[in-house]
Amino acid sequence: MANPTPHLLLLFLSLWTTTTTAIPPPPPIHCTAGTTTNCTLHNSYGIWGDRKDCFAPTVVYPTTQHQLLSIVANATKNKLKLKPVSKFSHTIPKFACPATGSSSVLVSTENYNGNVEVDVAGLTVTVDSGVGLRDLIDRVEEEGLSLVVGPYWEGVSVGGMISSGAHGSSWWGKGGSVHDHVVKIEMVVSAKESEGFAKIVSLDSSNYELFNAAKVSLGTLGIISKVTLSLEKAFKRSITYNFTDDVGLEDVFIRHAKAHEFGDITWYPSKHTAVYRYDDRVPLTTKGDGTNDFLGFQSNLIAVSKTTRATEKSLEKAKNLKGKCAMASTFIGYKKLIANGLKNNIIFTGYPVIGRQGKMQTSGSCLYSSSSDVLNSCAWDPRIDGLFFYETTAIFPVDKFRDFIHDVKMLRDLNPEIFCDVDIYNGFLIRFIKASSAYLGQAVDSVVVDFNYYRADSAMTPRLNQDVMEEVEQMAFLKYEARPHWAKNRKVAFSKVLNKYKNFNKFLAAKKMMDPQNIFTSEWSDELLFGRQVEDFDGCALEGECVCSEHRHCSPTNGYFCQFGRVYKEAHVCRYSQSSMS
Repeated sequence: MANPTPHLLLLFLSLWTTTTTAIPPPPPIHCTAGTTTNCTLHNSYGIWGDRKDCFAPTVVYPTTQHQLLSIVANATKNKLKLKPVSKFSHTIPKFACPATGSSSVLVSTENYNGNVEVDVAGLTVTVDSGVGLRDLIDRVEEEGLSLVVGPYWEGVSVGGMISSGAHGSSWWGKGGSVHDHVVKIEMVVSAKESEGFAKIVSLDSSNYELFNAAKVSLGTLGIISKVTLSLEKAFKRSITYNFTDDVGLEDVFIRHAKAHEFGDITWYPSKHTAVYRYDDRVPLTTKGDGTNDFLGFQSNLIAVSKTTRATEKSLEKAKNLKGKCAMASTFIGYKKLIANGLKNNIIFTGYPVIGRQGKMQTSGSCLYSSSSDVLNSCAWDPRIDGLFFYETTAIFPVDKFRDFIHDVKMLRDLNPEIFCDVDIYNGFLIRFIKASSAYLGQAVDSVVVDFNYYRADSAMTPRLNQDVMEEVEQMAFLKYEARPHWAKNRKVAFSKVLNKYKNFNKFLAAKKMMDPQNIFTSEWSDELLFGRQVEDFDGCALEGECVCSEHRHCSPTNGYFCQFGRVYKEAHVCRYSQSSMS
């Protein structure tokens, strides 16, 4: 097809932001009609990394801690397998999937959300694990307090947010990871018969080893029932985006993180553009009532989402790089025009945008429904044939990140257009988290890089510039030994992951104490946690199920062959070639 014109795309984008409500996302659990049996679990994108469904014979919906205790006791006594799952189910890997067979039970925390107890004097909040992040933030702000950090997406539960290592961006204070602001965790675990087959353990810094294991536990130790988080007196934030050249990015990122408490950087390699977010707290008395309504998390007209996806698919099929670059240029230009969703009041009128912490730290307006609204949804809602993408997230020690940027720039400079695919989405989002005592957290101050890119409808369909994102992915996880974000990534990111955590054996020791019968594990979580490689198959590299070592792992019938990387020569990637390869 012809290149999409900027005028047409701007029309789509102007329609994109005209509504504030949407069809709520579908529930992650689907059972036989009217029952809680014969269930299938999906994540919020409607599909797992391997595109295989997760099945569970039964799901239960506890509403109290006592009910959780009874569920775990019954499972321990009867040797059942349990897996907790939240209302939102935003994990991309299959940690939430129960073991296969007839002895598995899903434990949904969707209705376990009744208590949010704020201790104003003690500057803490204790909350049921199923409470949504937005409900937590709003309740805390009502008391004149603020939660200091949170993930950028608010469609998460407290339990899921803690156990998966969710984070914002900060090297200041306790840092940007939410689990490092946890004061206490209550968890329901299996127990001896003499203890009633289950018990509630209350963990804090006085239980150093178990506490550090529980803070990022991936649902494999027990079921988190309550979390106590530290708070601060309410404050506001002031945000300005500076769109500028990416020259010196590899030298500037450390200074930027140290200068701005909540700062991040968005890098669009194809456009040689870096966007520095100057994001700092200001006194509550500072004038301004702004909000952060991030463009990617806003309600979208379903017709726009479908048209955008159809355009991407057409450009992929035609191998039309220039068309992809036209899309990227238009989207980036529009983000600059509207400050990526920042609003001084109703709309964006100029920098800085100043607003209360609760309105600035996280967003997700497409989550909220109107009974009369059937035209809008989150852009990735699996029911609408909208956006469909991979999300790769790598966590680098600070001292290795400079060289990673340098390598990506070298790859980009061979042909900038090969990065237009990632720039259609959010480019490279660069955030900052501090060293953590959590055993599955980061041992040193770190830099987190997220990037999204096109995913084909079929697992056997190769992508335009398939090799580029594979080379970047392997640079990150193999050359620079970055750690994967536990709730994101393709399966290849978890290869030998246990070797990247010096306290992994301490985590396993804690697991043996808290889950001696392994009722909270499954083959899916073990495969990821231990980085076990599945048997390779034809086309396994196309979806990141393997790193190619033979042409058959790619798609030779479509002209994609296993070749070496262009900059990272040890990489093995699926690259398109018009002539057959030996």
